[in-house]
Amino acid sequence: MSSADPEHREEDEAPAPADDEDTGAQVAPIVKLEEVAVTTGEEDEDVILDLKSKLYRFDKDGNQWKERGAGTVKFLKHKATGKVRLLMRQSKTLKICANHLILATMSVQEHAGNDKSCVWHARDFADGELKDELFCIRFPSVENCKSFMETFQEVAESQKKEEGEEGSAAAGLLEKLSVEEKTDAEKKDEKSEEKESKTKQETKADAEKEGEEPASSA
Repeated sequence: MSSADPEHREEDEAPAPADDEDTGAQVAPIVKLEEVAVTTGEEDEDVILDLKSKLYRFDKDGNQWKERGAGTVKFLKHKATGKVRLLMRQSKTLKICANHLILATMSVQEHAGNDKSCVWHARDFADGELKDELFCIRFPSVENCKSFMETFQEVAESQKKEEGEEGSAAAGLLEKLSVEEKTDAEKKDEKSEEKESKTKQETKADAEKEGEEPASSA
């Protein structure tokens, strides 16, 4: 038989099946992964402001500014307490760059020579412990920087009012407690006076009784 036979040639030239050809077989996964709820710690807070920025901290030892990260800075207000904190995370790793409360005593100022940047002092907790930090933050635009500074100052002013209201409430509570203590003391004094008066009367009656002479017998 000739080697040029078309039937033999077609069998020899038939393409091999592809490695990724779907065979229809079902392969069960070795490990079943369960969905895990991820929490950020921001679930009980409302976002007041959310801006893209780059954060720096002043290194006292090196006497220079060092970058903390680029990402999103937020003002978050707690739904229950009303306290507001500043939180910034790096955009890629979500690592916390800054995390501190906005207090009534705090203020923010424009960075000298750069109207897109501003600076402030804070007791920061980004590294898991409280540290005194001098921060500088830079925004892509002047408008964003102004918006940040205005919101910062508004929050600080609102904290002053809340602290004042809390102070008034505390003073009112102390005054109420003082009045109640005074009333209780007065009641104790009245009871003591009544008891003392009753004791005197009983003593007087006993003395009069003892002073009477017994009647003579017939």
